[in-house]
Amino acid sequence: MSDYQVTNPATGQVEATYPTATDQEIQQTIEQANTAYQSWRQTSLSERSQLLHKVADLYLEQRDALAKIMATEMGKPIAQGKGEIELVADIYRYYADNAEKLLAPNTIEVKTGSAIVEKRPVGVLLGIMPWNYPHYQVARFAAPNMMAGNTILLKHAPQCPHTAEKIVDLMQQAGVPQGVYNNIYATNDQASTIIHDDRVQGVSLTGSERAGKAVAQEAGKALKKVVLELGGSDAYIVTDDADIKQAIKGAISGRFGNTGQACNAAKRLIVVESVYDTFVDGFTAAVKKMTLGDPLEDKTFIGPLSSKAAADNLQKQLDEAVNAGATVLVEGGIDKDKPGAWFKPAVLTDVDASMSVYKEELFGPVAVIYKAKDVEDAIKIANDVPFGLGASIQTTDENLAMHIANELEVGMVTINAPSGSEANTPFGGVKRSGFGRELGHLGITEFLNYKLIRDKP
Repeated sequence: MSDYQVTNPATGQVEATYPTATDQEIQQTIEQANTAYQSWRQTSLSERSQLLHKVADLYLEQRDALAKIMATEMGKPIAQGKGEIELVADIYRYYADNAEKLLAPNTIEVKTGSAIVEKRPVGVLLGIMPWNYPHYQVARFAAPNMMAGNTILLKHAPQCPHTAEKIVDLMQQAGVPQGVYNNIYATNDQASTIIHDDRVQGVSLTGSERAGKAVAQEAGKALKKVVLELGGSDAYIVTDDADIKQAIKGAISGRFGNTGQACNAAKRLIVVESVYDTFVDGFTAAVKKMTLGDPLEDKTFIGPLSSKAAADNLQKQLDEAVNAGATVLVEGGIDKDKPGAWFKPAVLTDVDASMSVYKEELFGPVAVIYKAKDVEDAIKIANDVPFGLGASIQTTDENLAMHIANELEVGMVTINAPSGSEANTPFGGVKRSGFGRELGHLGITEFLNYKLIRDKP
């Protein structure tokens, strides 16, 4: 049986199965990407830009259909799926419009003669992408690297084969030359073989810490550049001068968007003592009003989790926390009255460092609220995890916001809004959240050959 299949998380029913690639097909695809690279790297930036603009156009034209596929494959509420597609179009347009400037050579002042550093492509790249944002994650890897002149091998999540297929269709409809973007329904063992192939020059993975370790190990053995965007347990800090109503609204969208399945979700709500009770009362009241809805309906905010396995794992973490002494403010968990992967939102407090959940990532609609004595205690709690992806600060004091931001051990900080993503702002973290950056001006720099050309008379 193939690992690649569409299992509707709202019903638990298998709706489609896709054959896993044979070893011969993998080799043919690598060669196709390598052959395409020889001409693609010589293609003008103007021509690449026109093609990526066409990709963006097609995404917007097919937005509703693509969002429906995501809802069926991994349960994303369709209104949020439409928003993801719009962001994807922005990403392709950003790199299409800015690559010439971002890839311009740098001049170095030298004592004699001249020196420049050119930014050249390196070749075939492997992307290993997850299910939770199945178009966005691909775009932020593929768009900058295609504009840079690299070619793409894309191993998508096994539960998103239809989306993977549609991305190839979009590229073909846009007129992207054959071999520049390639989908591969590969196994993990085949992915390892691809990493070790001499024709492949680098690998980028977005996924779990476990997957990151495995890919980094193989890339290290093969002496290949690797970019890793892994898990997060982002802090959402609320200070005593924050607009509490706005802070609660941001916490709801930041924690429960995409049904809580985002690496940069507001997973730990850290509230200073003086406003703790007010925040908790308002937040829990809002959560209790939430209802699970059909992901195919525009009004739905919380849909099913991506899979039964994901729901079971989150339930296990929730049960362990409660058994260890955590207080339940909103009792959620697996909805046993529904088929599929439905999980009701939950809210916990009194989680401490003795509990395993304190330093784990909760990938789903479970919020944990921490009480901090003051701002410095909030910073301490925020940094006391192995992850360092992003954080959000709720305060009306600009100086205080900058102080907190500078003290947080993360790659991204958002002030007075939940963490998000934009085409022109870099995305990535530190510590066990990985290394390297995607999006923005840094996103096109990871897989380049910075070639020094020195004229020294």
